Amino acid sequence: MSSCRVGLHLAACLLNISEARKKSIVENIAKAALLERNGQRHPEVSVLNVFSDPEYNRSVITIAASIDELGNSVLAACLEAFQSIDMEVQEGIHPCLGAVDLIPIYPLSGVGVEECGAVARSLAENLVLSVPGCSVFLFGEADLPEKRPLVQRRKQLGWFTRRDFSTLKSDLGAAPARRCGLTGSQSGFFFRFGF
Repeated sequence: MSSCRVGLHLAACLLNISEARKKSIVENIAKAALLERNGQRHPEVSVLNVFSDPEYNRSVITIAASIDELGNSVLAACLEAFQSIDMEVQEGIHPCLGAVDLIPIYPLSGVGVEECGAVARSLAENLVLSVPGCSVFLFGEADLPEKRPLVQRRKQLGWFTRRDFSTLKSDLGAAPARRCGLTGSQSGFFFRFGF
């Protein structure tokens, strides 16, 4: 993907997943972001970086794409993560709330945070439709009308206290049964998917 094309509208997602110790799982999730529905490589989607911390058992996959394609790309990566990460056996020192834990979306070029928020909210709605039993907690521009920042949402959710999440009410989807996650954009949302 070339960022020098005139009029290119780019955004990025720093997809946080609860796996770092099984390299093949992380790689498959990153690869899923690159493919179109027909299985062909998408020309306007790039995985810029994959950072994995084995002690935390958490990886951050940086996905960049045109604003029009980013949601589908991240959705494909999330669906692969949900199929591949077993939250019953997941362990790590970083608090995690689900297989996909945090989905922040940031503007890169030619887009604003409002557009990123719209993509994040649409992605959250698609995740709820695609993954039965998932819960979504919105933040930033995706969290309308409140636009609560990530720090505030983490405090509200007891992110670092590992409390009983079953008492939480999600913004979209089912009430969390065990673990949950966040989705948003500076714009963003938290997302819960953990059995």
